[in-house]
Amino acid sequence: MKRVQENMADVILGKQEALELLLVALIAEGHILIEDVPGVGKTLLAKTLAASINANFNRLQCTPDLTPTDVTGFYVLDRKNNDFIFKAGPVVTNILLADEINRAVPRTQSSLLEAMEERQVTLDGETVKLPQPFFVIATQNPIEHDGTFPLPEAQLDRFLLKISMGYPSAAEEESILQKHGKENPILSIKAVATEQDVLNWQESARNVFIEPSVQSYIVELVRATRTHAAVAFGASPRASLGLLRAVRALALLKGREYVLPDDVQYLAPYVLSHRLSLKKEERLRGVQASQVVTEILAKVPVPIGNAGE
Repeated sequence: MKRVQENMADVILGKQEALELLLVALIAEGHILIEDVPGVGKTLLAKTLAASINANFNRLQCTPDLTPTDVTGFYVLDRKNNDFIFKAGPVVTNILLADEINRAVPRTQSSLLEAMEERQVTLDGETVKLPQPFFVIATQNPIEHDGTFPLPEAQLDRFLLKISMGYPSAAEEESILQKHGKENPILSIKAVATEQDVLNWQESARNVFIEPSVQSYIVELVRATRTHAAVAFGASPRASLGLLRAVRALALLKGREYVLPDDVQYLAPYVLSHRLSLKKEERLRGVQASQVVTEILAKVPVPIGNAGE
């Protein structure tokens, strides 16, 4: 795992936190949504991960005229054999980059739901299993940009983490010019792991120990989102499961066999914020979901004692 992170860091300069969160989502068998302005390396991040683990990679450029079959694929008649054959869409891969997902209309966005949740697509009553591992990296422009469509709540809930990469510092931007100014950085990437390695990490993450008190802490945090005065609809039990998987993955990535309360506090904003629906008056006041999660973290008691002590 560390060698993948280090390999990616040679290309994605100055974004250690983003790389770590990306690997957390992958190891936790989730998906990740990256919201940021164009040009900060979101596409490069996805390509670098695929190259580092030698995985199949497809890019889906989302536009308003994109249809669900452009995502999933379709059946066509083979006149030679007088039978229908499946023409796979870009979703049939290991790593799918859904670029600018909020430029696709909601109907097309929803075509990813079954794939993200069940690792399969169903067409004309036939089910097609997706390769394993299967990981969706979706990018979106900030919602205030023209020509975008908000992701439905059900779609947002399928993303384990939502992150932002942000602009590089001046020093980092100079390093980017020096290192990537002459050639495409992807050309220099070598695979340092395999798809089977990823499946093994995912299996190991499921067995990371979590104390009952820390598990209860997760439940209390998620339940607190449902009673907060600024929230119309809080996080669902899927969020609790997602946070549990995420903290186990983070612990494994850190080289631990147990989860710490700190892991929960670190990942809670990335797992919970995009799942909260704020009341209209709170949104008009400028309240952000991330502020609500920060407030909840400050109020819910942190369990004392852990497996590492």
